[in-house]
Amino acid sequence: MGEVDPAFIQAQEHRPKPEITRADGIPLIDLSIISSPNSNLDNDQALGGLVEEIGNACRNWGFFQVINHGVPLAKRHNIEKASREFFGQPLEEKRKVRRNEERVLGYYDTEHTKNVRDWKEVFDLNVQDPTVVPASYKPDDEELTKWFDQWPEYPKDLREVCEEYAKEVEKLACKLMELIALSLGLPKDKFHGFFKEQTSCIRLNHYPPCPVPDLALGVGRHKDAMALTILAQDDVGGLEVKRKTDGEWLWVKPIPNAYIINVGDIIQVWSNDIYESVEHRAMVNSEKERFSIPYFLSPAHHTNVQPLEELINQQNPAKYKPYNWGKFLVTRKRSNFQKLDVDNIQIYHFKIPESEVAEKSD
Repeated sequence: MGEVDPAFIQAQEHRPKPEITRADGIPLIDLSIISSPNSNLDNDQALGGLVEEIGNACRNWGFFQVINHGVPLAKRHNIEKASREFFGQPLEEKRKVRRNEERVLGYYDTEHTKNVRDWKEVFDLNVQDPTVVPASYKPDDEELTKWFDQWPEYPKDLREVCEEYAKEVEKLACKLMELIALSLGLPKDKFHGFFKEQTSCIRLNHYPPCPVPDLALGVGRHKDAMALTILAQDDVGGLEVKRKTDGEWLWVKPIPNAYIINVGDIIQVWSNDIYESVEHRAMVNSEKERFSIPYFLSPAHHTNVQPLEELINQQNPAKYKPYNWGKFLVTRKRSNFQKLDVDNIQIYHFKIPESEVAEKSD
């Protein structure tokens, strides 16, 4: 293994397979009917088919790709270029904006997933700057604080480029949430109110070449805690998705200028398990570096996440207890800087035991 730190080495059962299985079945959805400037989701005959496609993708896969999505290519190219420039700097320059317990946004290169170190470096920024969140993870502490983005000296246009990109991807996120609402039989604007004071964020990922790509991962297996993820990946690829039907890990082939969309834990709870968040991970490459840019759509800190009233009834009772998103988020951030002996907080901690759910439906 040479110089590779054992902290990067995955347990045998979680290592990448030597042979790649392509995820040919992941739906590719054309959004052209809603991505024109004058489009709306009210009066289009083709809309019913699109809503059905989205619903099937969310139900069967939890993942899908979109093309003709309306995000200007120039904005994506600009943030990809700036990301490469930032990560191309010497480590001491990047560490000038390193995140810590006080400043939770910025550069980081020692992130762990499931207690194994990821082969990557990241730069995190919040879409709303500053973002209001609880000051403490403690349930009874009602004090609020603000998280501020921190920006490097170079590249000089990084802030402007990220803010312009965020505006465009936010429009796409809003349209996707409207389609998801319609696919659940809800009014298209059902989710709008949750995101007026959002905690959404963007992450710039850089996965350097790895000498042991069969032993390490760029990001270990995980689910996204937020509502929806919109991922731009480069042409190297590395994302793997765990197929729901058989647990097989499938490699997602990059499609030029497409976005990969995945359902997050919050949508799983809102939908009362009609749609499920799916495990995924990122492989690394021995020869090529890889870049990706996820946008994580997240609601306001004061949101209490729970199954939507319209989707529960006597026959289908709520499967989750409510949880406060801000407290959940702050607890997650705290675990980034402290090696906790317990599992990171997950939605299954709020799952109502099946026996109790069954009693309610009797």
